[in-house]
Amino acid sequence: MSSRTRPGPGGAAGAGGSAAPLVLALDLGTGSVKAGLVGPDGDLVAQAARPYAVLAPQPGWSESDPHDWWAGVVAATRKVLAGVDPARVQAIGLSGQMHGVVLVDAGEQALGRAVLWSDTRSAGHLDPYRAVDPGRLRNPPVTGFAGPTLLWLRGHEPERYAAARWALQPKDWLRLHLTGEAASDPSDASGTLLYDFAADDWDSELLGILGLRPDLLPPLWPSGSVGGTLRLGRAADLGLPVGLPVAVGAADTAAALLGSGLRPGEAQLTVGTGAQVLRASGTLPPARPGLNVFCDAQGGFYTLGAVQNAGNVLEWARRTLRLSWPEMYAAAQEVEQLPSPLFLPYLSGDRTPHLDPHARAGWLRLDASHDHRHLAYAAFEGVALSVAQATAALELSADLSLRLAGGGSVDPWWRQLLADALGRPLHISDVPGASLLGAAALAWQAIGEPWTPEGPDITGVVQPGPGRISAARHAEFAAAYRAVRGEQ
Repeated sequence: MSSRTRPGPGGAAGAGGSAAPLVLALDLGTGSVKAGLVGPDGDLVAQAARPYAVLAPQPGWSESDPHDWWAGVVAATRKVLAGVDPARVQAIGLSGQMHGVVLVDAGEQALGRAVLWSDTRSAGHLDPYRAVDPGRLRNPPVTGFAGPTLLWLRGHEPERYAAARWALQPKDWLRLHLTGEAASDPSDASGTLLYDFAADDWDSELLGILGLRPDLLPPLWPSGSVGGTLRLGRAADLGLPVGLPVAVGAADTAAALLGSGLRPGEAQLTVGTGAQVLRASGTLPPARPGLNVFCDAQGGFYTLGAVQNAGNVLEWARRTLRLSWPEMYAAAQEVEQLPSPLFLPYLSGDRTPHLDPHARAGWLRLDASHDHRHLAYAAFEGVALSVAQATAALELSADLSLRLAGGGSVDPWWRQLLADALGRPLHISDVPGASLLGAAALAWQAIGEPWTPEGPDITGVVQPGPGRISAARHAEFAAAYRAVRGEQ
């Protein structure tokens, strides 16, 4: 990263009394916000989460109301502060879902709903990227990234686009709301398809080619710098002192890498709403088909295979089958040894490896012997096979340990199915709330205090079972996608 500096306040705010100091970490996820109080040793002393809606007003659309985000932030923050002296909180750190766009006017009001990473409406606006050198972008042109979304907004909602002062990533909208300061960081900027990796800044030439307004994009500051201070009204909402430093923060994946202690050369699979398999690097990796390259929160990079649908499609399948989560797991395990239908999990398109915003989900090869149990198992298997395809695209060496993390991978049976599909051991990384911890680390860094957590615990290794998911099953899954898309 460049040695850009962020002007403004530095140092901790307030002594905070005799009890141990804390920071407030906020992780603005796709379907919920998490809040946590974290000490300088990495101890997560309290946490809470509040859900909010992800709306789909039209097929392929994915939106959230920033007002719902803020209501969740207030509720989760007040929950973790219950019984805690607010003066102990020294700073606020941020993490958030990547790629989305929140248009904000000059009065800091959100202009309608945020367009999220899982939105595919911009599929018809990718052509301008085709003429751009892939080595320059380091990322394949796909829907859901800020660049294509802004092209759609310019073309389909020109009045909203013209009225905007800022086009912000979700966590950057939250910081603006907290502090009145508009900014972003390299970890989020590198996931917009508008970033110049060589210059470590917005790509002004690319913006000219695309015909997008450069003034919409905020200044870029380091993730661990101070991005503003908590203003009066927001402090009152949260129950915190006015003037607390708020770190610039980082994209959720970059924050999770920092929170989990992943080092250059190491690899990790994270399963949540979507799934990501990645390898960290101290130097800028080359562009590779179907894969993403993003900045981390500390001056490094990572190569990522992105699975668009994981926990989200399993939740959809659970609701569709009218099962509770315990019932969903139990039903799948009852029939896992029997022939099951195939399930394509592409509820909102696919990224790695297909880069296909038009891919869709569905159960295939059904017959009269199948019931809800077979459908439940096929849903889990389909997600696991999709994760396996993304992992294969990363071309990890057989001797490289692959960590498994994320709230969507805690069930032992599901972990085993993932290991079987990938055909490699999974090393269970016990770092609950990794994005929260990463956000906390950036808050401590912003106020110049040391961050001294112990390394993550590997609590076990899941070995792949022989023959559970055969090479033939992988081939059937790949062939089913091609058949549905009309390919040979």
